[in-house]
Amino acid sequence: QVQLVESGGGLVQPGGSLRLSCAASGFTLDSFAVAWFRQAPGKEREGISCIGGSTGITESADSVKGRFTISRDNAKNTVYLQMNSLKPEDTARYFCAVDPSYAAYCGLTFYDYNYWGQGTQVTVSS
Repeated sequence: QVQLVESGGGLVQPGGSLRLSCAASGFTLDSFAVAWFRQAPGKEREGISCIGGSTGITESADSVKGRFTISRDNAKNTVYLQMNSLKPEDTARYFCAVDPSYAAYCGLTFYDYNYWGQGTQVTVSS
């Protein structure tokens, strides 16, 4: 069956870094667009970064552009999110998700993504 498992979250001080992982099973990740979303308590779900299926072309939200980088390791069937220069406003639960439509390009709209992991918590605090 299709499964996505996020890991790598934790508590970090402002200015610090974390690398999140999204490990897939039951399908080959590099055939599909994959995105990272985040949601903080009382706030709307926000698409922050994605990578296209066949193209590998990436997009990022303005709020994280220049600080977060999405990448894919085909050998490990895993997508990563490298997060640098973390700020308290980055505190949220982070989810990876897959668009099953074989779209060559990705987007940051949540309804395009049908498969979701359980999420991993990121807390940025002094």
